[in-house]
Amino acid sequence: MNKDQTISVSAAEMRSTFNAILLKLGFTNDKASQCAEILTSNSIDGVYTHGVNRFPVFVQYIKEGLVDKDAEPTLQSAFNGIEQWNGNLGPGVLNAVHATDRAVQLSQQYGIGCVAMANTNHWMRGGYYGWQAARKGVVFIAWTNTIANMPAWGAVDSKLGNNPLVIALPYGDEAIVLDMAMSQSSFGAMELAAAKSKKLKVASGYDKEGNLTDDPSAIIESRRPLPIGYWKGAGLSLLLDILAAILSGGSATHQITAAGKEKGLSQVFICIDIAKLDNHSIIAKTVTGIIEDYHSSVTGKDGSSITFPGERVLQTRKENSANGIPVLRTIWDEIQKLKT
Repeated sequence: MNKDQTISVSAAEMRSTFNAILLKLGFTNDKASQCAEILTSNSIDGVYTHGVNRFPVFVQYIKEGLVDKDAEPTLQSAFNGIEQWNGNLGPGVLNAVHATDRAVQLSQQYGIGCVAMANTNHWMRGGYYGWQAARKGVVFIAWTNTIANMPAWGAVDSKLGNNPLVIALPYGDEAIVLDMAMSQSSFGAMELAAAKSKKLKVASGYDKEGNLTDDPSAIIESRRPLPIGYWKGAGLSLLLDILAAILSGGSATHQITAAGKEKGLSQVFICIDIAKLDNHSIIAKTVTGIIEDYHSSVTGKDGSSITFPGERVLQTRKENSANGIPVLRTIWDEIQKLKT
């Protein structure tokens, strides 16, 4: 980030600031602390769009009553390793932590656990829950639907959500964590690039005239981001939405969109306890061999380093923990005003 646009905020200060604002809004000590920790953790890991940058929106949704700070998830039905829960429009991050923990518990009991959550809210950064599960030694697969913000392939109006998907597994003392939206660039990434007056790395959508562009502001205005892999990403987005709705018994993207605000989402959390597999003793060696071969890739002329999903997060986490979290001045000023 450009130094003229940013300040450095320590993790402790950010966590304390978030906590104080949430307490002022009437959160219990435990809920305020947990939300503050998750949003700070996302920022430490460099996912500012779903950490510090998202905090003012989170507060606004609470004030508008779209997020019920006092709500708790409730079990709707259960059959062996699969459960359906109602998030009751509670804070999405807290519902997601609960669902992940429950899916881990079910996997430890049955080998595979699936928790489907209806009527919940934005989970912020799905990768957080991938790290959460992987640190407990299980494989994690999860996704969420969203409000419609991406056209089907060949269309110009939005009928699909960018429906983020997370896949994670333990790797040494850390994890391999894939966290991706179904759009080539997530809206959070485009909003951040636009705020810093930067172009996207690749053309990621269309402008209002239907031209492919790497201008994030033009794509946000047109609401026409490209799905990953073109028609393949559009198809994957559709199937994730269908599965989220039917497994949870909750709302699909078109129903969320009709409500006008992104609330009442449907999410799925699946965990697999690899300790129960016959080949458990050699899994770590197998993964290491795959990653070593992957890292040995011959790079192109630009000399790009080859990293597995989540690897760069480790370096960012180390840097931001030591040097402070870079925060856009405008965002931090906005957050400070929420304290008064």
